[in-house]
Amino acid sequence: MSMNTFEERRARLAKSLREAGGGLAVIRTAPERPRNADSDHPYRHDSSFHYLTGFDEPGAWLVLHASGESALGCHASDPEMEIWHGHRLGVDAAPATLGVDAAFDVDTLDAAILARLDAAPAVWFPFGAGAEVARRVDGWLAALRSRARSGVEAPMVQRDLSVLVNEMRLFKDAGEIATMRRAAQISADAHVRAMRYAAARFRATPNGTVREYEIEAELLHEFRRRGAQSPAYPAIVAAGANACVLHYAASDAELRAGDLCLIDAGCELDGYASDITRTFPADGRFTPAQRELYEIVLAAQQASIDATRPGARQRDAHHAAVRVLTQGMLDAGLLDRDAVGNVDDAIRSSAYRQFYMHGTGHWLGRDVHDVGEYLSLGEAAAPQIDGMGREVVMKPSRVLEPGMVVTLEPGLYVRPAVGVPERFWHIGIRIEDDAVVTEAGCELISRGVPVAANEIEALMRRTS
Repeated sequence: MSMNTFEERRARLAKSLREAGGGLAVIRTAPERPRNADSDHPYRHDSSFHYLTGFDEPGAWLVLHASGESALGCHASDPEMEIWHGHRLGVDAAPATLGVDAAFDVDTLDAAILARLDAAPAVWFPFGAGAEVARRVDGWLAALRSRARSGVEAPMVQRDLSVLVNEMRLFKDAGEIATMRRAAQISADAHVRAMRYAAARFRATPNGTVREYEIEAELLHEFRRRGAQSPAYPAIVAAGANACVLHYAASDAELRAGDLCLIDAGCELDGYASDITRTFPADGRFTPAQRELYEIVLAAQQASIDATRPGARQRDAHHAAVRVLTQGMLDAGLLDRDAVGNVDDAIRSSAYRQFYMHGTGHWLGRDVHDVGEYLSLGEAAAPQIDGMGREVVMKPSRVLEPGMVVTLEPGLYVRPAVGVPERFWHIGIRIEDDAVVTEAGCELISRGVPVAANEIEALMRRTS
């Protein structure tokens, strides 16, 4: 992205500040976090800070006045420290490089803020930014109030900056979507690599096993080989019954011929996440029971895709998927019609939640579960069916608009239970793709990895 992209975002945010009554906004990037006695976790910037600055050094602050004036607090250049930790942009170079009006040494943050906060009608900061940020804001306000007899005027209001920034981030521009499309392609190629790795191992040793961490290694290798900076989240690689654990982490369990393998993994590229899930047969062949449930989930995902378009509501995709899944549960015998009734009865009673207990999608962007309101901003609360199938009084879900990006991820998870056909026990299936809402409907940007059962089997039969 060119730097004028970040300048334009700051200008839009300043306009929103003015429309909301003015004030001074402060936002800190993420702190460095220790991993053990003498090393830190790999550093990753704060998503909203980077969205507004494009700056990825730790320890930085952005100060933005409603007038549009911007200043960056960063570490000063230090040749001795740079021997150990690498180049710093420094205070002198920051304005020209980042397009901010001024820069200051972050060690002088308090003085820089106090000089700008005097007489501001409000101070804006992300309320969820942590106790240290709230403590700093309280300290600045207390310092200004202590000088009230000298004519200094402290802001009377603290306001949540996330409300404004999150709404901006919800709508992706062409550059952001292009980056997300590249991230999705890298992740899709990694899933293909993992499928083919498993197939090759079982061709070589039909009665052997593959460890989950071996498959995870194939994913990570492809992410980095293709230039992604990191996984967007810890990969789920779940062998067999482990796929019925929704947030399972790749471990050392054995994947055997006849098992399904569920992979939920995506890379982060240039600050943007991808999020793909595929479920495939370890040895390249679905069993009849696995295929029966797989086709139900695939049909549910198609229903959610059809429901994702401008003018529809974000939760429509979930309701569409639930109806297909529930009908499939009845048809397959997972749910007993004599006990739960027809599809409407099973949805109304939430009987389907025995086998499908999560939502069908979430916003995607700089965070894998990206920011943005899920409920309508301008409509009153009324009786609604929530994501869990319950009737509650709440605002309706958000109307979809072009530029939003969502995931679509229905699933079925069958644990052993009385009345559940044994042929389905320990089967966990989820299919997830990333969808950009367009003027005409939605574009799936993650279909570089097959999704149809026949196509998955064909891919895994290939030897070159």
